[in-house]
Amino acid sequence: MTAPRTGAGGVRVLSGVPFAALPGARPLELDLYLPAEDGPAPVVVFLHGGGWRLGSRRSAGPAYREADPTPFEAVAQAGVAVASVDYRLSGEAVWPAQLHDAKAAVRWLRSRAAELGVDADRVAAWGESAGGHLAELLGLVTDPALEGEVGVTGPSSAVSAVAAWYAPSDVAAVATDIGNDPAAPDSREAQLLGAPVSTVPELAAQAGPLTHASPSAPPFLLLHGRADRFVPCVQSERLAGLLPDVQLHTYDGADHMWLGAPDAATDALARTVAFLRRHLIDEGDRA
Repeated sequence: MTAPRTGAGGVRVLSGVPFAALPGARPLELDLYLPAEDGPAPVVVFLHGGGWRLGSRRSAGPAYREADPTPFEAVAQAGVAVASVDYRLSGEAVWPAQLHDAKAAVRWLRSRAAELGVDADRVAAWGESAGGHLAELLGLVTDPALEGEVGVTGPSSAVSAVAAWYAPSDVAAVATDIGNDPAAPDSREAQLLGAPVSTVPELAAQAGPLTHASPSAPPFLLLHGRADRFVPCVQSERLAGLLPDVQLHTYDGADHMWLGAPDAATDALARTVAFLRRHLIDEGDRA
């Protein structure tokens, strides 16, 4: 494993750590941001956005391009390690490969927890846009048929809390919600599923976090802009109505990726840090 570099506030950063090898495809890697203090830290798996077809694990979105510290460093400074992970994009593989890769990252972190300095019992998920969709699925999907066999197998891929920003929670209805054609073959959802959404209703339902919501779901934080033109706010509202422990906060005037609302970007990160601390650190301190 490569030597860590030091980031803002003494955060230790391990970049480009492989967590799964895929035959005929690029290796999957993650960047790990560890709190300055030694000792097993809770960890949140971050999944980037980009409509499942673009994006990079190095970014939490354009609103934070000039941020210092970066969002990942800010979370690590608050005592929660961040593993920002790769997953296969829709041009590389179709659903459910993306969920398989996200689950593989969680399993790998648990399998290497002692070596990495993270706590295998305190793992959360966080994502924005398409990555928020995958983070929600990490918190909701318990079907062994969707576990996959990517990378390390054996450890649990369950997470104990989920933070999702402007996520497509109802994949089958995204096109309808924004007034687009659900039969379009080139939509982001169609490229994820490998077919127009309206032609594969069962697959679209399987890929939707809404389908997997249950009374046993972990705590959720859902943040969404009310002016979102790509993933309407109703997507998060719909999911929130099915969850037993959820905080839903919406931002007037905020578009997708918090565009047009820099205050929303600042507030969203602060709420996320507080939520992760509450469920990964404070509750453990009270136990």
